[in-house]
Amino acid sequence: MRGDEFLAGLTEPQREAVTHRDGPLLVIAGPGSGKTRVITHRAAYLAATVTSPHHILAITFTNKAAGEMASRMERLGMGGVKCSTFHSLCARLLRMHHDRVGLRDNFSIFDDADQLKAMKEAIARVELSSDHFTPRGVLSVVSRAKNDMCPPDKFRDGARGWQQKKIADVYAAYNAVLKEMNAVDFDDLLVKFANLLRDHVDVRDRLEDWYRYVLVDEYQDTNHAQYLIAHGLTLNSRNLCVTGDPDQSIYAWRGADLSNILDFEEDHPDAKVVRLEQNYRSTPQILAAADAVIRHNRKRKHKKLWTENPDGPRVRVCECEDQHGEATFIARRIREHVETGGRFGDVAIFYRINALSRSLEGALRDQRIPYQVARGVAFFQRKEIKDILAYLKTAVNPLDGVALDRIINTPSRGIGKTTVDRLFDYAAKAGISPLQAVTEADKIPGIGRTLKPLKAFAVMMADLQAALHHGSVQDAVEFVVRHSGLIAMWNADKDEDAPANADELITAAAEYDRQHPAGDGSVADWLMQIALVSDVDAIDETMGAVTLMTLHAAKGLEYDQVYMIGLEEGLMPHERSILEQMDIDEERRLCFVGMTRARRALAMTWSKWRETRGVTERRAMSTFLHELPEDEVEWLEVGVEGESDYDTDDDGPEVPASAVDFLDWRKGQLVRHAKFGTGRVLWIEPRNQKTYAGVCFNRVGEKTLVLEYANLELIETDEVDF
Repeated sequence: MRGDEFLAGLTEPQREAVTHRDGPLLVIAGPGSGKTRVITHRAAYLAATVTSPHHILAITFTNKAAGEMASRMERLGMGGVKCSTFHSLCARLLRMHHDRVGLRDNFSIFDDADQLKAMKEAIARVELSSDHFTPRGVLSVVSRAKNDMCPPDKFRDGARGWQQKKIADVYAAYNAVLKEMNAVDFDDLLVKFANLLRDHVDVRDRLEDWYRYVLVDEYQDTNHAQYLIAHGLTLNSRNLCVTGDPDQSIYAWRGADLSNILDFEEDHPDAKVVRLEQNYRSTPQILAAADAVIRHNRKRKHKKLWTENPDGPRVRVCECEDQHGEATFIARRIREHVETGGRFGDVAIFYRINALSRSLEGALRDQRIPYQVARGVAFFQRKEIKDILAYLKTAVNPLDGVALDRIINTPSRGIGKTTVDRLFDYAAKAGISPLQAVTEADKIPGIGRTLKPLKAFAVMMADLQAALHHGSVQDAVEFVVRHSGLIAMWNADKDEDAPANADELITAAAEYDRQHPAGDGSVADWLMQIALVSDVDAIDETMGAVTLMTLHAAKGLEYDQVYMIGLEEGLMPHERSILEQMDIDEERRLCFVGMTRARRALAMTWSKWRETRGVTERRAMSTFLHELPEDEVEWLEVGVEGESDYDTDDDGPEVPASAVDFLDWRKGQLVRHAKFGTGRVLWIEPRNQKTYAGVCFNRVGEKTLVLEYANLELIETDEVDF
């Protein structure tokens, strides 16, 4: 194929990026500017003009994006181009070069739950309390240190105070636990591969000779380890192309370093820079609104977003009475969209935190609207699925003590904690795997009556290991389901969902086998793929359903109609950015990302009252809504029943009939609440079928309550000293 065949239909800036040959290239790509098209056409152009497809590596952040990129390359006739996520690339190459980084080729990749167990063990080893050093909290600190390429000894050198020094001890112990179990966490995949490139020149040279052109998408989301990987793979050739948008950097909380893209030209003074500013996705109204918000940020590379798309409706900002009215209003609008010829799959609803989906799901069910929630990891986090996978992990990697500990008495075999502790102690002293210790249980003092079930378990695991070598992945999964005893446990527990979920896992294994007809797949590789699943991977765009997801998960997606809910101070922007005085710029970028997912219509909602942790509280409109351009926005008021001034002529909400029960209540009266204790009424206001009251409690301060539900008790003044 000739290279010019891949230039048809490209704009001049896109053509510049595609045809750039050697040396560093920075593509600043605004939302909806055809970034993926540029990446794929650049890879195809290079493969047709200067190298072969297999010498080109394209790296992105999600399996979904990598899959889409690979599909486009296939359609362009360049199926040999390697399209991968950072973590998948690192996992695959670490298996190839495991001996260089102190691993065996059957290493486990620990998910979040596995990491927590390993961290609990590490905290116990340094004799600290998990109450004061919470495993999740310490994991967060350790994860950030790993992303910054800061090992335990360097972390200890920079530690300030007793607590940080102790965390350094836990960090070192945690790494030791992982090494003993021949396991890595997600951060280790990046760190160990970056170290491999740094410390082993022969490996780096071979990889650089193989991957002669490297393209990195979403470069604004890279952390320091990923920065080192990208540069390590192109150290000599310098054929590094990065694409991204500083205005869409939304992952600082997991280590993303915005300076990687902002300083690219400083790192590469001879870099060619191309700006993609024309938007092909959204209406001028949506773009103008999004641009007005993001202009308030300081650290950014300015670009002028523009489009030739036809005009659409103004962006709607809906002031809702409460979250129920908010949810009902959205459900009704979606129903109207479908009744006038639209599709459920056209619509997405975004929120800052998962907890906001509860009211929405109820309203969508009431309106009989099909929906899917982007929680791809959730299936693999189900207990029955984790149990099955733990059997496979133990068979693949007998050193994986976390997996063995999960299954050795699941289902119950009468093997208690004391026996398990003896097994692990014996394994550690003998220098063998915990699974090997099970086969030698008769040599361990104190095992006693559990010897028989241990022997039976050892035989079953040996048969499973044999099945791994002689059958397909589907065969291995089916072996676990049939021979582990899990089915009997599910039946005894009357768990109707577990068998169906197990069948779904078998289906996933069969699909993997079909993707590897030459028999080049393995259970280890399949487990690696599962470990790297993200929320967005579960979205089925052909399902014909409304999609609900967090704003972080929405990155890279687009929908005809988008609803962004919960635009309130403390939610969007999140309270952490306010209370902890964190940089609010990232929250504004997150808002910008959500807005620019919309193709035709965008509605942003906030609620004056929202129930949080069982308490209804008054909310304030988000700062970001104040930053919207007035001429591009339509402001609506939405009542408690979901009615708005767009579709109702009501003169206002009627006073609830139940308010008569509280006519005698007055400001200043003392009341008692079962949870909050004694308080004083500050105000009472009947509104929208409910009666609200502000109460200042002695212990917890001011709360806003719905009197119909609060079960407040009036008390006499002389009953309590307030």
